[in-house]
Amino acid sequence: MRKFFQEIKADLKFKTAGPGQKLSEPSRVPKEKPKAEAAPKPRQGPTDEAQMAAAAALARMELKTKAKLPPSQEAIKNQVRKELMAEAAAGERGLPTEEKDLSSSATEGAAAPSVSGVYFLCPLTGAVVRKDEKEKHLREAIQSYFSVDPVAASIMEIHTFNRDRERARAGVETMAKYLDNIYLHPEEEKYRKIKLQNKVFQERISCLEGTHRFFQAVGFETKMLPVPGQETTEEYYVLKEEMLSRLEDLKDYKEQLLSSEPVRAQLDRQLCLFQPSPAAARFELPNDFYNLTAEEIKREQRLRTEAVEKASMLRTRAMREKEEQREMRKYNYTLLRVRFPDGYILQGTFYARESLSALYSFVREALREDWLPFELLGPGGLKLTDESLAFNECGLVPSALLTLAWDTAVMEDIEAAGEEQPPSPLKPELLSRVQTLS
Repeated sequence: MRKFFQEIKADLKFKTAGPGQKLSEPSRVPKEKPKAEAAPKPRQGPTDEAQMAAAAALARMELKTKAKLPPSQEAIKNQVRKELMAEAAAGERGLPTEEKDLSSSATEGAAAPSVSGVYFLCPLTGAVVRKDEKEKHLREAIQSYFSVDPVAASIMEIHTFNRDRERARAGVETMAKYLDNIYLHPEEEKYRKIKLQNKVFQERISCLEGTHRFFQAVGFETKMLPVPGQETTEEYYVLKEEMLSRLEDLKDYKEQLLSSEPVRAQLDRQLCLFQPSPAAARFELPNDFYNLTAEEIKREQRLRTEAVEKASMLRTRAMREKEEQREMRKYNYTLLRVRFPDGYILQGTFYARESLSALYSFVREALREDWLPFELLGPGGLKLTDESLAFNECGLVPSALLTLAWDTAVMEDIEAAGEEQPPSPLKPELLSRVQTLS
């Protein structure tokens, strides 16, 4: 079986098409509407097997029709995990009040929220936290790391929590210059003292979060020293004498300071696999998906009632493009579902400005055989072949249902070989935790 797949995979070099063409003018297509049930309800509902078969047949029919259309954070010690994982796990066990409100306010007949919010994965602890809790969690994780490596922890603070990247860069370069002067001129006492009230220090360094903890961590201490020619004293950072025998450490600290990047929580896909369902095209999203305040969301809902009137008005191309740009900026995230030919539905959360290549990778990672070629069809059967386009450029925000289509030639070769195929192309571990889409 494996040998057969390898032969098919090698054949792809001659059968796969060239790079896809860019979409001309991506348009926002209305979401698919669930088909109304015309037949009266039977006395006894269909079995699960019958429902799955019907949904799979529906998916195949739709697909057939559409095909005719055009610094490594892994170094963080286990100590950080032990101190924070318990608290993170406790927070995950219960939903905040706002989540419960969102769940209970779902309108009757609409799909229940498939995600309770947007979640992120902390690279320091491995904990999954809500969007509105991620900065607090990162601060706690970095704070815990001070007991392990205070230099690394202070550098994380500097790069992560100073939002003005240009100001942070200027401050870091100035701090690195202080350390470099000491390393290159250890005999010069003037380089081992930094006046805290110095204008450059105040404007470039003192105003940044984490800088004072860095100086203390690399071996500086505060001292009150007399001002030459005056009877007053001023506060200085003075390098401890013992650090003169550890000049190589100072050099390493400088390089670490210059090369480090902000600690960023990663968007958690919240991967879900659902049984075949006619409700796949219905979405109920929490407010986390919108780049708007609660009041702005209410206002947008009121404006939706005027959409029909606007549609009947003649508008210039510039007006239409302006509205499209405004729509594209409205959402930070998008919830995407991919329906397979057998009816199963794969769901994940993405940034609205991520490219289609992220979705293709997401789907491949869910397959038993990730080399099998496929293409994704958007609403209306539009082929999404240009993987460099962003979701918001393709009208796939804040949610969308897509359809997966296999490469016809390759699938014909597999069928002609007469080899026994697994019941589903999806990984067994995903199928073992399949859910029902309500």
